[in-house]
Amino acid sequence: MADQVAAMCDQLVKAVNVIMDAETSQIYRLEALKFCEEFKETSSLCVPCGLQLADKAQPAVVRHFGLQILEHIIKFRWNDMQQQEKVHLKECAMQLLSNGTHSILDEESHIKDALSRIVVEMIKREWPQHWPDMLKEMETLTSQGEAQTELVMLILLRLAEDVITFQTLPTQRRRDIQQTLTQNMESIFTFMMGILQINVEDYRKLKGSPGNELQMRAHCRVAVATLNTLAGYIDWVALVYITSGNCHLLEILCLLLSEPELQLEAAECLLIAMSRKGKLEERKPFMLLFDDVAIQYILSAAQTADGLAIYQKSAESSLSSRDSEPSMCTSRAVEVVERRYIFLKRLCQVLCALGGQLCSLVGSDVEVEVPANLSKYMEALLAFTTHSSQFLKSSTMATWGALFRHEALSKDAAVVKMAVKFLRASMTNLVKTGFPSRDNNPNCEYSRVDFDSDEDFNSFFNSFRAQQGEVLRSTCRIVPLEAFRIGAEWLQYQITSPIDTGDNASKTAEGLCSLLSPSVVQWDAMTVFMECMVSQIIKSVDEEKLPIDQSMELLQAVLNYETKDPLILSCVLTNVSALFPLAIHRPHFLPQVLIKLFKAVTFEIDHEPKAPWTRAVKNVRRHACSSIIKICRDYPQYMLPCFEMFYNHVKELFSSGVALTHMEKCALMEALVLISNQFKDYEKQKAFVDELMASVVAEWTSNEIRHVLWNPDTFLSFIGADKVVTEQKEDADTAAINRGRLSFCLYAILAVVKRAHWPADLEEAKAGGFVVGYTPAGAPMYRNPCTAQFLILMPNLLALIRTHNSLFLPENMARLSETFSRAHEIMDSEKKVVLGLSHHLLDIYDSPVCKTMIERMQGFFCTLYDNCYQILGSAGVSLQQEFYNIDKLAEGMAGSAFVSLDHVPDHRLRPMIRLFLRQLVLSCPQEYYESLLCPLLGPLFGYMLQRLNMRWQVINQRTSINGEHEEEEELVCQETQVTQEMLEEQVVRLLTREVLELLTVTCISRKVSEPAANKEEMDEEDMMMDSVQSASPAQPTEELTELGKCLLKHENLYMSLLTLSFTSLSWKDATNCHRTASLVCWTLLRQVVAGNLLTEAVTWFFTSVLRGLQVHGQHEVCSSTLSQLAMLIYENLRPRYMELRGVMTQIPNINLEALDQYDHRLMDPSAQKFGEKKRKDQFRKLIAGTVGKALCQQFRKEVHIRNLPSLFKKPKPDKDIVNNEPLGLAALFSPKNDAL
Repeated sequence: MADQVAAMCDQLVKAVNVIMDAETSQIYRLEALKFCEEFKETSSLCVPCGLQLADKAQPAVVRHFGLQILEHIIKFRWNDMQQQEKVHLKECAMQLLSNGTHSILDEESHIKDALSRIVVEMIKREWPQHWPDMLKEMETLTSQGEAQTELVMLILLRLAEDVITFQTLPTQRRRDIQQTLTQNMESIFTFMMGILQINVEDYRKLKGSPGNELQMRAHCRVAVATLNTLAGYIDWVALVYITSGNCHLLEILCLLLSEPELQLEAAECLLIAMSRKGKLEERKPFMLLFDDVAIQYILSAAQTADGLAIYQKSAESSLSSRDSEPSMCTSRAVEVVERRYIFLKRLCQVLCALGGQLCSLVGSDVEVEVPANLSKYMEALLAFTTHSSQFLKSSTMATWGALFRHEALSKDAAVVKMAVKFLRASMTNLVKTGFPSRDNNPNCEYSRVDFDSDEDFNSFFNSFRAQQGEVLRSTCRIVPLEAFRIGAEWLQYQITSPIDTGDNASKTAEGLCSLLSPSVVQWDAMTVFMECMVSQIIKSVDEEKLPIDQSMELLQAVLNYETKDPLILSCVLTNVSALFPLAIHRPHFLPQVLIKLFKAVTFEIDHEPKAPWTRAVKNVRRHACSSIIKICRDYPQYMLPCFEMFYNHVKELFSSGVALTHMEKCALMEALVLISNQFKDYEKQKAFVDELMASVVAEWTSNEIRHVLWNPDTFLSFIGADKVVTEQKEDADTAAINRGRLSFCLYAILAVVKRAHWPADLEEAKAGGFVVGYTPAGAPMYRNPCTAQFLILMPNLLALIRTHNSLFLPENMARLSETFSRAHEIMDSEKKVVLGLSHHLLDIYDSPVCKTMIERMQGFFCTLYDNCYQILGSAGVSLQQEFYNIDKLAEGMAGSAFVSLDHVPDHRLRPMIRLFLRQLVLSCPQEYYESLLCPLLGPLFGYMLQRLNMRWQVINQRTSINGEHEEEEELVCQETQVTQEMLEEQVVRLLTREVLELLTVTCISRKVSEPAANKEEMDEEDMMMDSVQSASPAQPTEELTELGKCLLKHENLYMSLLTLSFTSLSWKDATNCHRTASLVCWTLLRQVVAGNLLTEAVTWFFTSVLRGLQVHGQHEVCSSTLSQLAMLIYENLRPRYMELRGVMTQIPNINLEALDQYDHRLMDPSAQKFGEKKRKDQFRKLIAGTVGKALCQQFRKEVHIRNLPSLFKKPKPDKDIVNNEPLGLAALFSPKNDAL
């Protein structure tokens, strides 16, 4: 036997060396791997060989393999081993713990980890029932030395992780171990705290004494391991253990913050403790950390760590300057900085968590006073907010927000005082500096640790600034006038400061800034501050106390400020818009504001007149248009006196030949229509709209355009899509002019239809001649000033939609010239959006916007299509009855929007559904459901079901084919094809979501359910146990909308909705599956459950849900929702449809006895009924065979851990407690209840 073991060990050692040797060929490595795996699976010599290989005389890699063999035996063969074999293996493992390792400093960490795993695997199978003295044996081990103590800590940590954190064992075993741990927690905590204190004391004694460095490091290593283990327990043990002895544990952790070798682990423990939820009463002792001593420890530790980081950086730079190989010292320095920096992050998080506890406790029922040294705490927090690291700054924002929003704390004098300091700090924090590629700021050093690239940093900073904006708004509510003073000073300073382009000057024009120029980042930051501040002081300060005069001085200064830099001008415009709400109190300023904005609409940089505009210039012009529209939308009554001036200026602009894009022209028209709504006189408004739109109506209804819009051949020729274009000749390009004519007409129609309206006040509407009657329900019926125009324009609009759809027919696709053959494909910018790729925003502002001919044509088709559907979608909202009363409206829409849909690509269908049909459904009055919506939605949902089903089948086939031929792929050739397939799949996914969102708004009336309880007060163990169950309520609360009830009367249409909903559950889109299963499926099916459904239909519905589980079961949230849906169907329909049981019996590995019991309880009125939670768990066990697994789990070998005899006796049922329901609350607390 011994010879056999020795021979086998020799072979295994050779195999391990072959596997680990970098020079080994792939074939030999695979052979060696196969030999080792077969040995682990089949050999009877595993235990003796494993023990021999694990001997400490062997090399570490061989020992690790020996320990792996022993772990494999325990995990997969334990249930088949004899009792004496188990005892022998356990004794050998304990022997390895005792003397099977080298000293604590010499032993490899992966050996310690492997050894601790072996012991934990045995504990999971045998403790406490068959190994009651385990904890005592562990305690005894610690007396043998530091190495054993560290191993014991590793064992206790891994046990807590497996049982509590990862929950990698069956429910009953988990409960047994957790309950035993909880019962012994006092002694476990005392034991860990004792070891920590002893080793910290010994470490401190030996620290600095010569000759004892190894012993000192050994104690330090044990202390680190103990802190790591404590961190694994602090997360879930009862709060009393953390706060006992006047928060003795927290006191020790605070003291350890000053020990450089232990501070990071101590901070981790503190953070976990401070982040605990639970009963407020139990968290009250945490307020002790607001004592001077504790706060001082945190502050001094932060200052020391920060100083060390800075010292290391300066040391690095001095070394680098004189060392011929600076890379070595750089890497060493960065490592030191990184540990200190991580510690700073943890300390910052500790302070933030402490603030969270403060906000929860102050002002609550537990009567906690505001801490006396709150200001000292806030100073500490402010130190992090003003730190050079952008990450640390951002980490504090949520805490400041909570403090400044808190009902009681926000009124405290210390918080009010701090609010002003925070505003001052924001002046620095809002400035976008710290790009990792640069060296112009102390922030850059930290950014290189935190961010991989400038794009990564830019993305982070944008979300950080949004966070700051939220907090700033809260701060301005506390100290509005101080905020105004700071903002005013900053704005005045920027206006008087000369422009500094820095070393980032624009590439396109002399003396202009780029996005990273010092002046631009300062103006940008100040503008954000002004926007946040002005919006809040208007809400927070009484009108008579508003600083109107000072704000008008500011506005005058901004209006007088002249700049030719587009990026700074954009900030100036934002400040004008921000201050405008205050300007309405001084109406004589309004014309000046308009003049400033008008000048920006026609802004150009003085250089070559024919040169294309840069993106920055286009943005300024667009910004000015948006500002004008926003002012006219929000303050039309104040703009009414300026109407004549505005209108005359627009006429002058249009006739003067100034270069204006069609969008800019239409934006100005839109603003005029918004002001004209203040006429509150139907005839006057109609006359104005007629005058404004006269040229558009004449153009759109002319014979030439009519001929173009009704005929695909003529249309393609008119826009130049059938011509080969070799070079861009913009002045001679008649096709471009023609495209512009069509675009302008559509933009103008959209602007007027969207904005023309009647007065909101009924009396004013009556007086102005807008009310034409009342509905049977008594609601007024209005007329819109633009209706007459729209009715004239609509036939050609529908014709254009019909023609556009027919452009995708093969014969019309063939008419596209070689130049424009890709004209109907997705634009590159849209591809990036669909695929979730980021735009590199940092360098595009400088580049001129030079589009190729194909990009221009793609953009034209895209906006044309979108605008057509936006007009139709807006018409229903704006015109109401006048729109819905149009003769044969349903036929007209179906005959245009639904023509040639088979050929329309998926990316073109999305705007039709989102911009047109969704708006139509939401705005359509109930009396038009039958005549308009049913004829449109019925065919559409039927068609989309068929189309999407085909698309998803293609995707599924593609996935399976790719899987079979993966080895044959030539990656270089196929990269483009793969990207195209990803794009197509993502477009199908987005289209699916649009269709199902349309179905949801059509049929489902959402009700918001009340939260069950205050989450903070929930017991943590309950939260852990119930996290899965809480994903879906017992019975969905959604109801059918009125439109849904109308569709219910049409059997075929309703079946299309049901079929689409249930079929979509197995399409490969987990988001859609969860949403549809939770909101839609049961709400639709419930309406027809009482009727006579066909047996085939019932089994199909049920099977569809199980199919969904097969596809999406790997996602817990989908699995929970689909299981709930399957249970609802089974419980409601099983009594009438025996066939559902037949479906259940086909589920792999189903327990038929358990199914019989479930059916018996369901069908037999006299049977014992279980509570909701237990029924759910039983049903989930029944259908477990259908639940799909993630790819990484599919070929994983199952670990089976047997339950041991229960630790607690099952209580006898007391039938007198509840007569009708013997299993009520009592059942939930039954220890034998497997479901809990």
